[in-house]
Amino acid sequence: MSVRAIRGHRLRSVLTTLGVAIGVAAVITFVTLGASLQADVIGEVSGGQSPLMTVSAGPADDQPGPPGETQAVFTEHDVDQLMELEDVAAVVPQGNVPVSGLAAGGQTLGYNQLTATTPESFEYVTTTEFAGGGPFERGARELVVNEPAARLFPGNVSVGDTVTILRQNGSRVNATVAGVLGAESGPFGDNQLPQVYVPTDPFYETRLAAPSSDEPQRVYPSLTVVATDFEAIESVQGDVQAYLEGDSDARSLKPGSYEFRVQTVEDIVDQIRGLLDTFTAFVTGVAVISLVVGSIGIANIMLVSVTERTREIGIMKAVGAQNSDVLQLFLVEAVVLGVVGSLAGIVLGVFGAFAATEYVGLAMTFPVEWAGIAVAVGIVVGVGAGIYPAWSAARTDPIEALRYE
Repeated sequence: MSVRAIRGHRLRSVLTTLGVAIGVAAVITFVTLGASLQADVIGEVSGGQSPLMTVSAGPADDQPGPPGETQAVFTEHDVDQLMELEDVAAVVPQGNVPVSGLAAGGQTLGYNQLTATTPESFEYVTTTEFAGGGPFERGARELVVNEPAARLFPGNVSVGDTVTILRQNGSRVNATVAGVLGAESGPFGDNQLPQVYVPTDPFYETRLAAPSSDEPQRVYPSLTVVATDFEAIESVQGDVQAYLEGDSDARSLKPGSYEFRVQTVEDIVDQIRGLLDTFTAFVTGVAVISLVVGSIGIANIMLVSVTERTREIGIMKAVGAQNSDVLQLFLVEAVVLGVVGSLAGIVLGVFGAFAATEYVGLAMTFPVEWAGIAVAVGIVVGVGAGIYPAWSAARTDPIEALRYE
């Protein structure tokens, strides 16, 4: 009888289920888009990574995540001591070299800073393969550029070319291009910024008197500690933290309001996942509004249906139908509308998610469990929207109903 009543008002039923379908489709589209974005970003961050952790010192009230404001406090003595820790494969310092510009191929370009590091950075930290050449050597006047930086100059700089570094004090230093890193591609295409890498010796000149020796040493704002394998990450992380908090130069050099942060790739991935989950929850919450509108549509149609069938309800009760029979009749009708709308919404949502991920260039990751959730939502929406109209119909006085015109 419920199905017959639905088929008797096909246009009205289609429009009602369409409201639910659009709500479910919007939810599935945004959830799938969020899951796809999360899978892509986390894959980019963790894919091909070594078992490493980043070490920095920053304000204690900083939010978790990649280092923001950091202080150069890690001395060469600290680098040597960290290398002596058990299960540590490498310690890679990193700092910035402020410059005025770069010159090559007869053209001078404004450029703010170079990244100073060691050759091990290209083995453990940088995941991009070399398109030509290789790492620079320690103590050599060499540099490494990525492809976006190489393209800044006419004809592109290549391995063996000479690049002149214009320092802020007005001096000029010539360096040979030792290698060119390939460009990294993200979900929105080649979005890598130009990067120029130089060896800490001889280019990095930030020095402080080290507490361990009272002699000026290079000090770095961040270090990358590489463990021998992924199983050793947790123990190495604890050992690094214990050394820094103990007898380290960095402990004496950092401001009192600063704290050490030792973050593994997994920590960063968890933080990114949390941020993306929050984003997905927000846009999904907006989409749920459409679902609420669809459920209100079902409730409205069921109330109209109860009014239209008042005389029918009276006849049913007159021939022996119980309140539960009438309640069931209208409740089933509402549930059918909700479930059919949800099933249609799943199909629309899959197509919508596919179109959205294709548009932004992501591989679609469909959370299968949301198909089951959508059906459950359809049942809940149907029951929630139909319970009052069904209860109202069940309480109808049969004598009054038979009089109804």
